[in-house]
Amino acid sequence: MIKALFIVGPTASGKTSLSIFLAKALNGEIICADSMQIYKGIHVASAAPDEAEKDGVPHHLFEFLNLNDEYSVADYVKAAHDKINEIASRGKLPIIVGGTGLYISSLLDNIEYIEQDADPLLRQQLEDKFDKIGAEEMLLELSKFDPESAERLHPNNRRRIIRAFEVYLQTGKTITEQNILSRQNPSDILPLVIGITFKNRELLYDRINHRVDIMLSNGILEEAKQTVGNNKKGAFQAIGHKELYPAIIGEDNIENCTEKLKQQTRRYAKRQLTWFNRDSRINWVYPDEDVNCCETALNLANNFLKEV
Repeated sequence: MIKALFIVGPTASGKTSLSIFLAKALNGEIICADSMQIYKGIHVASAAPDEAEKDGVPHHLFEFLNLNDEYSVADYVKAAHDKINEIASRGKLPIIVGGTGLYISSLLDNIEYIEQDADPLLRQQLEDKFDKIGAEEMLLELSKFDPESAERLHPNNRRRIIRAFEVYLQTGKTITEQNILSRQNPSDILPLVIGITFKNRELLYDRINHRVDIMLSNGILEEAKQTVGNNKKGAFQAIGHKELYPAIIGEDNIENCTEKLKQQTRRYAKRQLTWFNRDSRINWVYPDEDVNCCETALNLANNFLKEV
């Protein structure tokens, strides 16, 4: 079994600084578990750590994909497993850090995704159908053969709705059925999961609002202009770009778009917390209640590493 540390939590909660503190204290290396920080060209919007923030700690799977590249959860799980094994083989502690719940849970639960050859024609047909009949009708159709996914998926989640059709049409099994089959083998990772957030939700929201203001001063508007037109997939889905799109094309002013960006980021943080709060394995630390929360997390990690 490979011991690994997971640092999870909502956006703007302090995952980056906590993970670097722990990596320096525990001889660790950091693996990205954020579905947007894996892309190049959206450094500001994704809040990926820069070289100064990394403080000499090796970081893996950050900013290595092009903006238009598609990257599945299965792709991520394989790459992350490879990195975990590589880091552990060098006597270092793998530290997986991010707020993408699906990435985290897929690693923790050893989800094994069925490999499928891409079918561009089928994908295009499904995208055209989605554009023609809309999300609600697509979900209604989906409910006829995969009611669990239809109930779970949000109408705005175009990519995953299309993916649910794609999987069934290519394999004859629903995503729900595949998920059951995918959990049959135990994981070779022995994890400690530490979550960081604020007990006072308003403090987290204040941090989010402040982060957006910093993003604007750091050039997120100029960065977003580079993704204009790629509005269905890939890195355009990063929160921070699509909200600014109306300002870029002159349909709205930057003030309204900025407020929309703050609102959407707060909603995203709420969804992240809903996801993570379902997982009883997470040991939470709260900076607003524990000024020494980094030391608290370090004590948890040290005790975990001492266990046989």
